[in-house]
Amino acid sequence: MLDTLKQINSTSAFNRWAGFEVTRAERGEVELTLAFRPVDMAQYAGFLHAGMIGALLDTACGFAAGTVAGTVLASHFSVNCLAPAVGEVFVARGQVVKAGKKQVFARAELFAQSGDQLKLVATGEAILVPVDAR
Repeated sequence: MLDTLKQINSTSAFNRWAGFEVTRAERGEVELTLAFRPVDMAQYAGFLHAGMIGALLDTACGFAAGTVAGTVLASHFSVNCLAPAVGEVFVARGQVVKAGKKQVFARAELFAQSGDQLKLVATGEAILVPVDAR
């Protein structure tokens, strides 16, 4: 499963540019990491940009859903920014809450890592729909 998600991740130009790495994958669960690049990922105050936060959470939810439902697209997505996203590395953990035939409900948490410390900085939820693969 991990190798499959790594291959899928490598096909996304955005994920390659951003540097998303799939570090763990099990049925209904995934973990992604992102090394922070202040030059092109920071907002005006130097924190990880909310667009990148959303992208990490969306991808974690989508990949988690994909482990149980195949190819999926988000039909709804929400983000809660809880604290300034300050860290050297960001870790997104996604998991399926409930998988049905027509919808998959997933949630994700984003942690900022500095040294050995992890701090929860954002959460997200998504409703994903299975689609035919191209």
